[in-house]
Amino acid sequence: MTTLTALQWIWVVLIGLVAGTISGSLGVGSAIIMIPALVYFLVFSQKTAQAMSLLVMAPMVLMAATRYCLNPTIKINPWIVAVLAAAAVVGANIGSSIAFELSAEILRKVFAVFIVGAGLLILWK
Repeated sequence: MTTLTALQWIWVVLIGLVAGTISGSLGVGSAIIMIPALVYFLVFSQKTAQAMSLLVMAPMVLMAATRYCLNPTIKINPWIVAVLAAAAVVGANIGSSIAFELSAEILRKVFAVFIVGAGLLILWK
């Protein structure tokens, strides 16, 4: 287990607040903020940062999803959600298996390309 200084704990709180705020308001995964911040500010390995980001996601997503579901102006099809969730669980299993086989350097580069590509796609559309 990693021991953190008081300043590092402040960084942990700030990273969580920023990631949660951006995720809840824009509907994006917190990994976009959390993984780079954990790697560069707190010097965790790429794989450890990815694991921590995934573990943080469950309670954060439950909070934001509940708030969206309670909004009467938002209509959600539960069948689509169920199929997406089932496919995502299978994809997460495949993706984590791939991540275990890749080096941290390759993962970091793939992650960066994905973020830049997603950003460009959003700007283009």
